[in-house]
Amino acid sequence: MSLPPGELTGIPPASGPSSPRSSWRWWALAVIALAQLMIMLDASIVNIALPSAQADLGFSDNDRQWVVTAYALTFGSLLLIGGRIADLFGRKETFLAGVIGFAAASALGGAAGNFEVLVLARALQGISGALLAPAALSLLTTIFTDVKERGRAFSIFGAVAGAGGALGNLLGGVLTEYLNWRWTLYINLAFAAVVFLGGLLLIERQPRATQSAKLDVPGAVLVTLGLFGLVYGFSNAESRGWGSPASWGLLVGGLALLALFAYWQSTTARPLLPLRILLDRDRGASQIAILVATGGMYAVALFLAYYMQQTLGYTPVEAGLAFLPIPVALVVASGLAVGVLMPRVGPKIVIPLGMALLAVGMVWFTRLELDSTYVGGLLPPLLVLGLGLGLVYAPAIDLATYRVHEEDSGVASAAVNTTQQIGGSLGIAVLNTLAATAASSCLSGRQATPEVLAEAALHGYSTAYWWAAGLAAVGLVVTFLLYRPGVREKSPDAAKTVAM
Repeated sequence: MSLPPGELTGIPPASGPSSPRSSWRWWALAVIALAQLMIMLDASIVNIALPSAQADLGFSDNDRQWVVTAYALTFGSLLLIGGRIADLFGRKETFLAGVIGFAAASALGGAAGNFEVLVLARALQGISGALLAPAALSLLTTIFTDVKERGRAFSIFGAVAGAGGALGNLLGGVLTEYLNWRWTLYINLAFAAVVFLGGLLLIERQPRATQSAKLDVPGAVLVTLGLFGLVYGFSNAESRGWGSPASWGLLVGGLALLALFAYWQSTTARPLLPLRILLDRDRGASQIAILVATGGMYAVALFLAYYMQQTLGYTPVEAGLAFLPIPVALVVASGLAVGVLMPRVGPKIVIPLGMALLAVGMVWFTRLELDSTYVGGLLPPLLVLGLGLGLVYAPAIDLATYRVHEEDSGVASAAVNTTQQIGGSLGIAVLNTLAATAASSCLSGRQATPEVLAEAALHGYSTAYWWAAGLAAVGLVVTFLLYRPGVREKSPDAAKTVAM
């Protein structure tokens, strides 16, 4: 079966490396990558700062999850709308508006005098990120149309996207220990200033992807409420348990709304998310790969942050530094994946190999003990995890937006970011619930001495690592089955059809 020719390339004609545009496009990439880094940092930078913020503002253990969830909830549920807004009203304009909103929300959060204002600021960050993230990735897909340059650009972008979470832990630790927790939010003002100025000067204003500025309002409502219900339901499962109607009711309702959204998209003339974006085998497999990798990475990073500080006694800075092998290995593996492996063997081998390494790394984490050393215990699986993420992220993000119509590039980019945020939110909620249940079982009938509590926590983390390894194994099988064999064309015009 063949894809229609219009599906092959809806992006503008490629401008070669010698084009006048090539003198500025790499600087534009730096601006876009920095924006993506700012977004990804804020998904994890507050993790290590949370204990300090909790002590300062006096909120409860049950409430502290909302500092993380408020960001992921608004971000993940509004991304598709943000992507379509970028298509309808201009990518550069949406990008700059998102930067301004993100900076304002970060300033509000840094100055928060109580818990409610902090959560509100995090939610506003998520709303602004839902405009910024899809516009950034959409700009990347339209600026880099030469396939060789596109591969290098997505290698850099994928490395930034994958490393952002780990770097967030490091930056959060440094800012919390040497300044205070508020600077984990104020730091965004510096990022936003550079991104806004660079975007204003270096990113060319592009014509609207479509001149018919009409938003699919029913689709927007359905997907927003559906994703909100899904993420909120899993968050409630973490605090109230799976048996609570507030948990399973929201999950069932969210899934029903998403099913209705899919049906609506197949019947309406102007869909918010054209199903052709997801039904292509390569793009569908890429979305699954991103979901699995992000869900496992975010959850494991959170557990390791607690393990390092509460069990091993690391300071915030030491815990942040301990994560550095992940982004280093990720950058190396991303370059290897895009520059060497993908042109030779294609995604059907590269991305399942990355999934296998993720599973190995997760299983390796289950061997950690109460007195494990860094070099002998933590470092090896951290390196394996980083290599696995590098083999997955850059190729998957590239293929998730490959060969989409120009008018769909914003919403296709939003779908990638939605998958990342929903994957991270669900990974944390589900695996944290499993870890808490396992820890409670370990404590049952035992006196809660410090040593017993540490053993229970370690048992909970180990249980979560096993589940994360199983998820990566499922991702390996699914991506191997879905990806088409062979390498992709070296130029968009190399072939007029792609075998299904």
